Amino acid sequence: MPNIIRAAVLQATWTGDSESMIKKHEDHAREAAAQGARVMGFQEVFNAPYFCQVQEEEHYKWAEPVPDGPTVTRMCELARELEMVLVVPVYEVEGPGFYYNTAAVIDADGTYLGKYRKHHIPQLKGFWEKFYFKPGNLGWPVFDTAVGRVGVYICYDRHFPEGWRALGLAGAQLVFNPSATSRSLSQYLWQLEQPAAAVANEYFIAAINRIGVEEYGDNDFYGSSYFVDPRGRLVGGTASDQKEELLVRDLDLDLIDEVRRGWAFYRDRRPEAYGPLAEG
Repeated sequence: MPNIIRAAVLQATWTGDSESMIKKHEDHAREAAAQGARVMGFQEVFNAPYFCQVQEEEHYKWAEPVPDGPTVTRMCELARELEMVLVVPVYEVEGPGFYYNTAAVIDADGTYLGKYRKHHIPQLKGFWEKFYFKPGNLGWPVFDTAVGRVGVYICYDRHFPEGWRALGLAGAQLVFNPSATSRSLSQYLWQLEQPAAAVANEYFIAAINRIGVEEYGDNDFYGSSYFVDPRGRLVGGTASDQKEELLVRDLDLDLIDEVRRGWAFYRDRRPEAYGPLAEG
């Protein structure tokens, strides 16, 4: 039997408050489940605006504990209701002064499996993330879920090949990359990097981007979310670059084995020669 899973991502416009934003995602998750989706990923810091366009202490208010905060608790209930694996990116507070850009992974029975914390934190105009986030310190976990082995990379991480490879070495079949990426900065790279990473590491990637202009700055998030297969091919095309959209696609996980038999990148790696790459 083919090992095909139906997966979903949502690129959503900011509603103006956390409660209505969460409700919007719940509604779309129910719609995705009605279409047969068994796994779904949300965009970066999904229940808040992208506040990193400014550097203001008031935005620490968006942070909450993971997994015991209200949003992840609510998403565990939703995952259980829909029997759907969920990847839930939020702003995490671990303790006074310890804040992270985090994604929780929840299994289809509502079990919290763990979290990924964004490793690479940018600090440039419109993306003042070091004001809000510490670098991730939990490595690159891969989670055994009801749909297979799922990993997470977050936004700016995607420019760094090391984490993509670490997820592949840990057995990831599908990696979600929730993002907040603006039209003026890296739209060309958005089209290039994740298909290249899917080829180099021979797994599926779900690329999720925010959409629209939000209240804390003038960055125009261009959506264009997509799934890409281990051959670097888009699965069913991209989402709109102008409007909110739910994307539901079928992913044939058997393609991973097929590709790896043809392009034996993991067999032909030379880790004993790579030591200098981690120096300096």
